[in-house]
Amino acid sequence: MKKKIVILPLDERPCNYDFPVDLFCHDDLELVRPSKLGNKKEPADINEIAEYLKKECKDADGLILSIDMLLYGGLIPSRLHYEKLEKLKQTAETIRHIKELNPDLAVFAFQVIMRCPAYSSDDEEPDYYGQCGETIHLTGEIVHKSRLGLCGENGIQDIMPDINQAYLNDYIERREINRAMNLHILKYLKEGYIDFLVIPQDDSAAYGYAAMDRDQICAEIGKRNLSDRILVYPGADEVALTLMARMINKTEKKKPRVYVKYACEMAKNIIPLYEGSTLSGTVKYHILSAGCQMADCYENADIILILTAPAGKMKEADAQPCNLPEYRSERNLAELIDFIKERTAEHKIVTIADNAYANGGDLEFIKMLDNNHLLMEVGGYAGWNTSANTIGTALAEGVVALYFGNSDNHRNFLVKRYIEDAGYCSVVRRNVTERLYELGMNYFDVKEKEGTVSKMVEQELRKFLKEYCPSIAERTWIDSVYMPWKRMFEVGLKAGIKEDM
Repeated sequence: MKKKIVILPLDERPCNYDFPVDLFCHDDLELVRPSKLGNKKEPADINEIAEYLKKECKDADGLILSIDMLLYGGLIPSRLHYEKLEKLKQTAETIRHIKELNPDLAVFAFQVIMRCPAYSSDDEEPDYYGQCGETIHLTGEIVHKSRLGLCGENGIQDIMPDINQAYLNDYIERREINRAMNLHILKYLKEGYIDFLVIPQDDSAAYGYAAMDRDQICAEIGKRNLSDRILVYPGADEVALTLMARMINKTEKKKPRVYVKYACEMAKNIIPLYEGSTLSGTVKYHILSAGCQMADCYENADIILILTAPAGKMKEADAQPCNLPEYRSERNLAELIDFIKERTAEHKIVTIADNAYANGGDLEFIKMLDNNHLLMEVGGYAGWNTSANTIGTALAEGVVALYFGNSDNHRNFLVKRYIEDAGYCSVVRRNVTERLYELGMNYFDVKEKEGTVSKMVEQELRKFLKEYCPSIAERTWIDSVYMPWKRMFEVGLKAGIKEDM
């Protein structure tokens, strides 16, 4: 009998709206999602979301619930709203209502800790963040460090002349509302209306406003004795995939064993870009969140998770090839490829979290996979955005491969990851962006979802396949390329691979 899983995505971007359905689509599952959401800074209709949940969850087996979508209408609106705390608490009561309508519903929820970017941009933040975002971030970092005794009060005094107090007050007031809701939601888990909760740290750092919120939330979780049922770790856009993996493991009544293989053992201790915790610690959280467990050797593992991270400071994908020792002498990619070849020959499920760089896959590693005809032999690949986004996606792919095998949907999702993560993120995005000025466009505004830029992107993606993935290029198809938020950061597309010709 089919299991019905209702999904309320974090927002309407493909990574949140399409990925869970594309990856987990299977004859044994009925996956349901809203037909309409918001548009970047324009929030989804909160009332429509509540009605959707009440209607679809009545006869469902499970719910993957973005609380940010439920409360604010999406991730970006959660950073821009002016909602009062009491109204948000009333909206949150939808969680209680849907569980009372269907007590057997498994509710796996996630609620993001509001980020505080270290750069000045208003693309996803309030308008004033384009003028003083860096200063706001630095203020939070100094306040946090001073509270911990890591610096004196002089830092605050030095930065005071650069602070627009009205902007800072607006920002801090919203943070306080959002943090209060992070804490309020804990009661729904304590009372049994939520079965499992993830509180991801979006674009986090070791110090600052977001880190202070994390510390306060974690202290309250510990105080309420909920630390084994609420996980706080770096991530955001991949969490729905992680919780889908957990849902499948729950349905199968199994806890797969995951062995982690690093390209470099020193990578365990790095803090990836846009994160505030060590890689090894974050990986353990992701494995636990997916409903899996760590394995101490690959022989006893159900899934092998490959990590390509460097031995030292992580670079952006645009910086490759990087010839620094932390990427060259310390990372043994030849040994890693040999390990993958041997394990796939043994029919082990090998899934790759290509987190060598932030915001794109490792092109040298892609070529090595291609040269050894391994692209379609592995059970998963991801290499997009942050290390946490990549790890969660790769883990979900591994879980799908474990239960559903090498299906057409799985193979198509895998190919799409090569095209999007390595192709678009590491090569095409940069190449097309360089040509935008002559078209009267820029990185943050390409004017339309489908048109001149999307056609350029599709052409460049086909070139990428021929150059970096020639072993599968002739069998790969690409269709329906578009720019979801009319900017260059992400791309939407359909893609897949035909059977061997």
